[in-house]
Amino acid sequence: MSDSMAMRRSVFDGMTPIRVEGKVTAASLPFAARFVFRGDAKAAAACSKAFGVTLPKTILQAASEDGRSALSLGPDEWLLIARDGEEAGIVAKIEKALAKIPHALVDVCHRNTAFTVTGAQAEALLASGCPLDLHETAFPVGMATRTLFAKADVILWRTGTNAFRVELWRSFVPFVWGILAEASRDF
Repeated sequence: MSDSMAMRRSVFDGMTPIRVEGKVTAASLPFAARFVFRGDAKAAAACSKAFGVTLPKTILQAASEDGRSALSLGPDEWLLIARDGEEAGIVAKIEKALAKIPHALVDVCHRNTAFTVTGAQAEALLASGCPLDLHETAFPVGMATRTLFAKADVILWRTGTNAFRVELWRSFVPFVWGILAEASRDF
């Protein structure tokens, strides 16, 4: 029997960040704690206190505080993001606060991953596979939504004027990254 432990590897290991100097960069983000939370208004209020971020009541909005974020994806659904290693504490606090309130909390840490797209051409690079109007007047800072990138389901969050966070299933990364790398050649 081997004494070696399984090593946690990023799906981005061996992939080169996408960089077009002065125009756009796409780079992986570190591991993070991620949960899908579902519940009514009462559950959302209790989860907000336990998680430390007020879950946005407006659909397609994101809120962040002290390294944690909550993205409203539907009338009763949020993606919760926190620092890697905080999973057990988050689950314990939310489960305690919502012990008698119907809700669902699903850990998606090992299913999801994320990367950023930043720079003056961030919108254009993402538009290579995303059908949404990404101009800041249509997709303002703080907006987050589930959408498609080519055929891959992603969550797109505008974190700054020229900055986006893309959340996606690990299995979609090679496909999405390949399209972005190819599209970046046109800049």
